Amino acid sequence: MIDDNRHRILNAAARIYAQHGWRGATTRRIADEAGVNEVTLFRHFGSKESLLDQMMQVCAAARANGPTLPLVPENPQDELFEWSSAQHALITGMRSIVRQMISEAEERPRVGGCAADGPAAAAGELRDYMVRLRRAGIIADHVPPVEATAAATMLMGALFADAMNRDLMTTMFPQSVDESLRAYVRIFLRGVGALPEQVADDSRSATRSTTLTSVSE
Repeated sequence: MIDDNRHRILNAAARIYAQHGWRGATTRRIADEAGVNEVTLFRHFGSKESLLDQMMQVCAAARANGPTLPLVPENPQDELFEWSSAQHALITGMRSIVRQMISEAEERPRVGGCAADGPAAAAGELRDYMVRLRRAGIIADHVPPVEATAAATMLMGALFADAMNRDLMTTMFPQSVDESLRAYVRIFLRGVGALPEQVADDSRSATRSTTLTSVSE
């Protein structure tokens, strides 16, 4: 029961924080949401600050232990699409909390640090995968490391921006999530010279065909 209460309180703290931010996440609101009294909350966590700090650590750990890429690359386009889809879903599921963290980062730097833990872990996973791609001869030799790193940053930025803003800025994301993620991956792979030219030609032809069809309608 003790562990169950702790788990419920942490989950309730995440939901209340996502809705109301640090100041609005009162211990009474959190206790009511968890179905416990404030005495139980304080017995487990001691203070609101300690509770929210532990809640954010749990959220950061969930992002840091996100999806992984294969140790032996075989089909980068499919592998990166599956990874990107999982990352996008993870960010989307946590975006309310992340938005609160970002809005409070200047006032509470530790909160901003928690918000950055997940993206940093994902970026590290992608960079390690790119090392494996280069060793396998999939990334073109003529692509300098600085440009490959920039391409990875752009892919991460596209995933984060899409997941965080798709519900708010609908005109910026007219394609479906799957269509957008496949496009981000193709652009990334083309940028590092790892997309077979035939695949690139086919994707461009498909895009032109879709555009022409939309215009004619």
